[in-house]
Amino acid sequence: MTAIVGGLWDSMLGEGRRFWIVATSDSHKHYTETAQRGMDFWPGEFHKTYVHARKTYDDVLDGLRAGRIFAVAGDLVTELDVVATASTETATVGETLHIAANERVDITIRFRDPDVPNESGDNPKVNRLDLILGNVRGPVTDPNTDTNETTRVTERFTEAEWTRDGELVTVKTTLPTIDRDAYIRVRGTSGHDAEPVMDTLGEDPWADLWFYSNPVFIEVR
Repeated sequence: MTAIVGGLWDSMLGEGRRFWIVATSDSHKHYTETAQRGMDFWPGEFHKTYVHARKTYDDVLDGLRAGRIFAVAGDLVTELDVVATASTETATVGETLHIAANERVDITIRFRDPDVPNESGDNPKVNRLDLILGNVRGPVTDPNTDTNETTRVTERFTEAEWTRDGELVTVKTTLPTIDRDAYIRVRGTSGHDAEPVMDTLGEDPWADLWFYSNPVFIEVR
């Protein structure tokens, strides 16, 4: 539901819904406790949800409600900031940037690619970052709609396009001209697939890692 560009999540975002994603970390029976492999990981062992918040219960809950969240598998990244800037305003994940039609919008993406082993003993590296852009069309007439045909990967970035300072990576770009309400979101991967694909039976989940930001909405005055 999250991985397909222009799929269900993008359909909801295209209606203007502030629908935030988190990473599942439910656990009932750890895979080491049974002869049947491929069961659950411990909470936080594989998937993690990060919330931009002060270390108080109230602010963590506020961050969850406001969408100041990114989700990651396999500790591929441990920090992620997406900032959209127009002439007089700035917005980050979960927030809304207000612009005039065709106003320039600059995007700065920063993430931390940690140089330490994850729970599998691997030290995965981010291979690619995708910037995804979609239109906000408003409510749909058919409640079964689960696509947003306007959503697309507008830019793909690799190491050649970003700057690195130790573990910290920065990507800067400018959005195409925007004359209607829209949103952006980003994702990254350790692999080489253009789009996420379904795992095959017995596939090593640690070999194909992704992370996803929640969106920044852009409203045209």
